[in-house]
Amino acid sequence: MIIRYSPRATRDLEAIHEYLIERSPKGAINVLTAIYAAVEFIRRYPQATAYTSVPGVRGMVVRQYRFKIFYQVVKADNVIEIVHVRHTSRRSWSGADD
Repeated sequence: MIIRYSPRATRDLEAIHEYLIERSPKGAINVLTAIYAAVEFIRRYPQATAYTSVPGVRGMVVRQYRFKIFYQVVKADNVIEIVHVRHTSRRSWSGADD
């Protein structure tokens, strides 16, 4: 399957990078490497994770760094769309902009 990032997910990843790079360049690399490794797992096994409370959206937690990747499987297009990446310490995501 093909991975596609929504504009929101792209902004999320950029914000994560900007926040971490100022504090720890090595930490930023480690976190983003773990997130992209989780995205690769999702690409290989898109049905392996549970649905979230957002209709049609699945989620996977990058446990080591406590980020959650929200994604949708668009079978007709053979695409997995990463829709949002969020730290688990934040309140639950309802699917709305916040």
